[in-house]
Amino acid sequence: MLEDPVSNVSSMIRTLVLALDLGGTFVFALCGALVAVKRRFDFFGIMVLALAAGNAGGITRDLLIGAVPPAAITDWRYLLTSLVAGGITFFWHRALDRLQRPILIFDAAGLALFAVSGSQKTLEYGLNPITAVLLGVITGIGGGVVRDVFTGEVPIVLRAEIYAVAALAGAAVVVIGGELGLPSAIAMSGGAILCFGLRLLAVHRGWDLPKASTSHGTDGTR
Repeated sequence: MLEDPVSNVSSMIRTLVLALDLGGTFVFALCGALVAVKRRFDFFGIMVLALAAGNAGGITRDLLIGAVPPAAITDWRYLLTSLVAGGITFFWHRALDRLQRPILIFDAAGLALFAVSGSQKTLEYGLNPITAVLLGVITGIGGGVVRDVFTGEVPIVLRAEIYAVAALAGAAVVVIGGELGLPSAIAMSGGAILCFGLRLLAVHRGWDLPKASTSHGTDGTR
C-alpha cells in the first residue's frame, strides 16, 4: 500500500512545530528560572516561573485556535522540558551566568522559536494568514509577559527596544513563505533567524520604536 505524500508532509510539519515548541519552552523556561534566581526565589518559585514562562504563550495560542486541551497540558514533554530547564538553572545558574547576558539570549531565542511555531500551527488549523501572524506574535511574547508580571516588572514587550516587532517579522516570514509555496522548514528557519537577529541587533544598537513626545519631565513636572 502506497503512503500518502500529503499525509507524510503534514506529519513532518507537525513534528517540526512540536520540536520548535519544545525548544521555545526550554529556552523561555531557562530565562524565567534565571530571572527567578536573580530575584532570590526558592526552588519552588524557580520551578513555577520556569513552567509559567515556558508554557504561557503556547497555551494562549492553543486556546485561541481551538486546540484544546492545550498541548502544554496534555503532552508530558512540555512539563518535563520546563522542569528540566528549571532544574538546570537551579543547580548550574553560575555556569549560565558566565554567558554574556544569558537572559537576553534565551529570551530572544524563545521569542523566535515561539513566533514561528505559533504562526505555523495556526496555519495548520486553517486560520487566515493575518490571524496566523498575530497569533505567532502572541505565542512569542506570552511567556515574557507572564514572567515579568510574576516578578513585578513592566512586561518587556511594552518597554524593550524592538520586541513584538521582531516576533511580527518572524511570523510574517512563515506566512509569506507559505503563500509562496516554500517548504515550511525553510520558511520557519528563515523566520526564526530573522526574529532572533532583529531582537539582538535592536538591543545592541539601541533601536527603538517612536515614543510620544511630551514637555513634561520624568517626574511629571514641566
